Formats: sequence, C-alpha cells, structure tokens
Amino acid sequence: MKTPLTARRAVSARVIDPQPFFRSIAASFLALIVMCLLATIARAEGEIIKSHGFAEFGELKYPAGFAHFDYVNPDAPKGGELSLSAVGTFDSMNPYTRKGRGGAMSADHFESLLVESYDEPGSYYGLLAESLEYPETQDWVIFNLRPEARFSDGTPLTAEDVVFSHNLLLEQGLKSYAEAVKKRIPKAEVLGPHRVKFYFSPDFPRRAMITQVGGTSVFSKAWFEADPENRRLDEPRLDPGIGSGPYVLESLDVNQRITYKRNPDYWGKDVNVNVGRHNYDRIRIEYFGDAVAAMEGFKAGVYTMRPENSSKSWATAYEFDAVADGHVVRGEFADGNVPAASGFVMNLLRPKFQDPRVREAMQLAYNFDWTNESLQYGLFRQRHSFWQDSALEAKGVPQGAELEVLTGLGDMIDPALLSSEPVMAHSSKADRPGDRRNLRRAMKLLDDAGWSVGDDGLRRNADGELLKVEFLLDSPTIERIVQPYVANLRQMGVEAIASRVDYAQYTSRRREKDFDMITFAYPKYLEPSTGLYQQFGSEAHEYSVFNPAGLADPAVDKLIAAIVEATDQETLQSNVRALDRVLRAKRFMVPTWYLDVSWVAYWDFYEHPENLPPFDLGLQDIWWVNADKEAALKSSGALR
Repeated sequence: MKTPLTARRAVSARVIDPQPFFRSIAASFLALIVMCLLATIARAEGEIIKSHGFAEFGELKYPAGFAHFDYVNPDAPKGGELSLSAVGTFDSMNPYTRKGRGGAMSADHFESLLVESYDEPGSYYGLLAESLEYPETQDWVIFNLRPEARFSDGTPLTAEDVVFSHNLLLEQGLKSYAEAVKKRIPKAEVLGPHRVKFYFSPDFPRRAMITQVGGTSVFSKAWFEADPENRRLDEPRLDPGIGSGPYVLESLDVNQRITYKRNPDYWGKDVNVNVGRHNYDRIRIEYFGDAVAAMEGFKAGVYTMRPENSSKSWATAYEFDAVADGHVVRGEFADGNVPAASGFVMNLLRPKFQDPRVREAMQLAYNFDWTNESLQYGLFRQRHSFWQDSALEAKGVPQGAELEVLTGLGDMIDPALLSSEPVMAHSSKADRPGDRRNLRRAMKLLDDAGWSVGDDGLRRNADGELLKVEFLLDSPTIERIVQPYVANLRQMGVEAIASRVDYAQYTSRRREKDFDMITFAYPKYLEPSTGLYQQFGSEAHEYSVFNPAGLADPAVDKLIAAIVEATDQETLQSNVRALDRVLRAKRFMVPTWYLDVSWVAYWDFYEHPENLPPFDLGLQDIWWVNADKEAALKSSGALR
C-alpha cells in the first residue's frame, strides 16, 4: 500500500528533522556548563559546613546533641520570683524606639537564631535555629529553624519572620546600625518555611557576619503588619508586642514597676541550650527615683537581688541587721570578661577638642588616686588600656607582629608609636584633689594650644571664645565624682560645669551628640570584631551612639578592618594590641577605674550552680529560688 505524499512528508519530517537532536545536544552541553560552573563555585567557596553552632576561632566546646551547658544545674527547681531594681524612668516597652526610654528587660522576650555560651569566648549554639550551613569562605549562611518554634501567642515562627525582622531593623532601627548592616548584608532570603539565607557583601571581611545575623532579634511579622501605623519599631509604645522567649509581660506601672511572668507554653523549655535556665516564675523590676532610694528599697526587701556598681554603697551601705544576721549575702564573684573601657569621653565633633594638647590637659586634670581613696574607698584599680588585663592589652615597646602592623600604617600614625611604650594613665598624689604638678603640666599644654588666661582668670582662644566644658550627667553618684574634677579644671581657667539632667533629656542629648563630655563605658571582648566599626570607626562617627567620641581616624579604620579579617588568634591579637596603642595615643577619653570582680548582694534564698561560668554570672537565668529558705525568711519576719 502506498503512503500518501502528505503522510510520507510527515513521516520524513519526523525522521530527518535535525532540530530535536541539536536541541538535545545543546541541553546536554548547557547542563555540563552549569555543572562545571557549580563545581567551580563550590571549589571557590570551599567545603560547605553544617553545624549545630558557630565558633569564631577554633572548635566548639560542646558537640552536637549535647545535653546541657556545663555551668547550669539541669535539676534546678522552677518557681519563685527574681526581683531587681532600676533607677530612673521609662515611657516605652519598645526597646528599639528612637524616642523616649525603654523599660528594663523589654528586649528579653525576643529570641535570636543563636545563643552565646557563657564559658567560651566567641562560641554560639542554635536556639531558634537547630543548625546552620555555610561555605569555608563564609560568603553566606543558611539557618535551619526549629519547626517547633512558636511566638507567645502560639503562632509558628518561620523564615518569613526572620527576614521581616532583619529588614525592619534596617528600615526603622537606629541609623548607625542600619547603614552599617545594609552595606555588609545586602540580602536575606526565605528558602522555605524553616530555612533562611543571608548573603554577605564581598566588600567587607567575613568575621562576625554569621554571629551578627545569628544574634538578631526575631519579631512576629503578622503582629507588626496587623497595624503598621501604630506598631513601628522606631516609636515608643507600651504594648511590647509578642516574642518567642520564656517570659511575657504580665503587668506594668509606668515609672514604678514591670513584671514578667513565665510563659507556661514556652516552646523552647526542653531545648538543650535552655536546660537548667529560666528558673524563675516571675521577674519583677522596681523603679526608684535615685540610687539612695533604691538602696533603701533593698534593705526593706522591696526587691531582693542587687548587682552593685557603687563603691560607696559596697563599702558603707550594707551595715544593717539583715546582713549582720546572715539574711543578706554579699557576694564577690570573679569576672573573666575584659572590663569595660570606662571613663570621661570628649566629643571630638567639638572644635575645642581637636587639638590633642587640649585633650591631654583634660586628662591631667583628673585625679584618680585621690578620687579612689577619698570617694571610692580604695576599691578600684586604675584603667590604662582599652583591653585591660588581657592578652590584647598593648604593653612595652612594640615588637614582633605588633610592630609590623604599626609599621604598615606608615604616615597615618605618629612615628613615635613605633619606639615608645603605650600611653598610660598618669599618676597623681592622693593627699589632695588637685595634683599641682599635673595641673601645671595641663596649663602649659593649654597655653601652647592657644588658650590663654585673661584678666578674669578664664581661658580664651585668639577669637575670644571661652574654653567652656560641660559634663552631661544623669546620676548623682557620678556627679559626686565629677565635681572635684570640675574644680580642678576651673582652677586651670576652664569654665567647667557639671549639668545633671533627667533621664529622658540625657538620652535625647546623648543620641544627638549634644554634649562636651559624658561618662561612658565601651564594652570590650576577648575576640573583638565588627562592633569596633560602630565604637571607633569613621563610617557613622557623626551620629553613632556607640561612638560617643565621634572618633574618625584612617589608622583606626585600617586596624579595625585587619581585626575583622583576622583568621587566627595571633593575627587578631597583634592588630588589637596595635589598635589599643593607637586609641590610647588619641587621648579622647579620660580613663577612670575598673574591677576584675562582680559585686552582688542578695537575700539568702537565691542559689546558683557550684561552678559559675567565667563570662556571665547568669543572675537572671541560671540562678534559682530555694522556696524553703524564702518561706523561712518570711515566717521569721526578716523578709516581708
């Protein structure tokens, strides 16, 4: 039978048409190219690491599946109340507001993907995230969320909430934070209901990128989007919103007290990083108008645990019956952290502080030795370094790797730094508030800087401007320390004043950098990283609340970059020592005092693990209440 022509043509077309063949070849070739490209990228990124945690350097102490942290008591009883104090006021339960003052612990009911270990520096373990994945290059990170994670209203916590929170902080968070993060973390992406990916910019070092996104608070997207006009991150509000943490707000009385209660349905109570933690049924914070009233409240049992930061109180205020009878314990605990770099910070955005001779004169006018002996009962030690008493402190003449780092800064630094010891806080005579030798040196420096003394005894520059310095304060305790310092400056011809303002005004003026000098404490860590950009970097120096000095210096910027890029401890330490040396030479801060212990007074019904961790006492989460002891104190009338 003959096939019709049209049919034969159709058959022939199906048989001899070359396009499908070539399309198949092209597809195979394209697949091969994609496979080669992926292989090339994989080789460039290195091995993909999947882990239950993350360590900046070295290995994690705790293996996958660990039962609990070593420093907790896994059998700690649950119950009772932790009561603390706060001095001042609050007008918001939104801790991220750009206006007003947030209530104590108002950020604590938001959780993060990772949680820090208290007995390892720079080590983090999964909380909301059960695991993370990242290449050796750390160009990105993927977090795998725990499917069981829930907000306090019972709704699931998902990758959508994580990405929303990241973007919300960039849109409505503090400007200094948002601008820095936008440049370093250009994209966050939802890969699935419980899988989220963060991408890191190739223009910045990778260190601390993973821990930064891992430590970001996670908010409920649904809660914010239900009323976007009234639920902004940058506006004050008394509704704290919903978080996923172990405690929720129970009640508040503005400027009086805040009470949090345990969420009975907390999703994470059995997660290994939470075992032995969050032991109180309630946490209550009592507000007082000043430190004296707060101390009286503790004596009366209005609140029952008091971390102490006043040497005067520690030395003199605990002579009451409850201490003598053993009902109140005065505990002194070793502190393994680098002490905060505290002191009086000069605002370098003020023209008068541009001359380093003026800054050195300001330092010389402060008498630590007299202040410590006469006002602080000799309990403190004088601080010299930004990384005091640690392996990161600059000492002696620079040598070895530190010298190489400093030499590499070229003409960005004073060459004298290469061959001299680091700047040390000056010594003073303790027998009088004003050390005449130091004051004479200071006045000579001011003369040389062009601030001459007039007929009225006050210093003016060539333009007739007074050398006026205002200390902005919010605490009578600090005012007591500052007044003798002010007197020394006035003796030198400086029109110095101490202005104590209310807490709200202090917060506002500090944010606006509307001050000459303030007291400040830079938090310091054994493995410093990207936080240094905010504290000392040029990028946001004009408005960053974390950089109160407004410091902007190319040598400092270069050292911070090298610290963040460090991949081993030796490189990190040599660059931090160099930074410490450079910062001290800038003299933008009058160093004051530090402690290597923590003082805590508490009514004797709190207990703690036998071996407290070195980097956090865990007062709010690893201590617990002994109900029998509390009942005995109350039945005896010692505690109300």
